[in-house]
Amino acid sequence: MAADTQAGAGAGTQAGAETGTEAETGHPVEEEHDDVGYVGPATVLFGDAEVEVQVDLRGNFQPIDGFFHWYGRVAANPELDELIKGNRADVVLRTPHSERPGELSDPDLWGRFRISGESTPPFDLDLDVAEES
Repeated sequence: MAADTQAGAGAGTQAGAETGTEAETGHPVEEEHDDVGYVGPATVLFGDAEVEVQVDLRGNFQPIDGFFHWYGRVAANPELDELIKGNRADVVLRTPHSERPGELSDPDLWGRFRISGESTPPFDLDLDVAEES
């Protein structure tokens, strides 16, 4: 009978399977962050050079330090790689919305630089703000 109990204990779930609804767990499910972002064309400014790139950016407000942190990846770009030479660099990132200072970190195995900043992001936050009457 012990074997039946053990076999039945895991019935219906697989190891590593994700459960997540409140009905399944009995606990409210919360999103980790309210990330907002931007995917599209941008320009990396480094010294006198300007390099057209594609970016995937996200960001969120961190109440612990009181700053908005934005971050993301710059698609692999041979011109940018030649300019930065695979190192960390302080740059300015320009999108159709605005431009902001950021930091490029070492590229990953696919040649994509990580970019991050701590400021108003270089993309529209598109926040819904309720109007008071």
